[in-house]
Amino acid sequence: MPETLQQSLIVMGRVVTILPLLLAMTLFMGKRTIGELPVFDFLIIISLGSIVGADLADPSISHIYTAVAIVSVALLQKLITALKLKYRPFGKLITFEPTVVIQNGELLKQNMRRIGYTLDNVLQLLREKDIFDLRDVKTAIVEPSGHLSVLKTSAQTTVTRDDLQLAGPPAQLALPVIVEGVIYHNVLKELNVSEDWLMGQLKQRGVSLEDIFYATIDQQGALFMAQNHSSQSAPPILH
Repeated sequence: MPETLQQSLIVMGRVVTILPLLLAMTLFMGKRTIGELPVFDFLIIISLGSIVGADLADPSISHIYTAVAIVSVALLQKLITALKLKYRPFGKLITFEPTVVIQNGELLKQNMRRIGYTLDNVLQLLREKDIFDLRDVKTAIVEPSGHLSVLKTSAQTTVTRDDLQLAGPPAQLALPVIVEGVIYHNVLKELNVSEDWLMGQLKQRGVSLEDIFYATIDQQGALFMAQNHSSQSAPPILH
């Protein structure tokens, strides 16, 4: 019995020491690693899965130690939850802050890089929200869970023509013609737009091709550009 108690204390000690390490590494790896779960809940789930998996796969492992490990993880989770509820700064310490990636239609490239999100990631998240044009976005925020929250521009959030049963022009799909300084010639061909026209538009606006992070042209021929260095500052959205 004393040996069992000693081994149980060792298991509990391992749980208490290894989970903070997992937490630190998960925070280091960034939001994309955890999907939809809060960070600590993500770690609890993979820890419980590993404990049970080891018990099922290795007959030499005593069930008593598996039970001790499961109970220890559950108790630690309850303790962390209580600390988060009682001490707000502690809750902020063990999770991610929301990150603004679009402000007033402009991509905030530095913020995207800081959380490891590429242009393709952000555009995909926007499409999942039925947004195909950056100009429709007032503010877009990558939440701690990795989801994208979007505040549309006032023109997109007020009463629509459909609400008033009024006919309007068909929706326009904006296609990318420049991504990170590279021209998409096949898109220009699809839109029946020449490279000379595109370069002329850049010259008129006083920007070079290397300055363009993302540019689109809709089916009406309107050009929209997001530069590498945004003039927009992110609002202070915090936990």
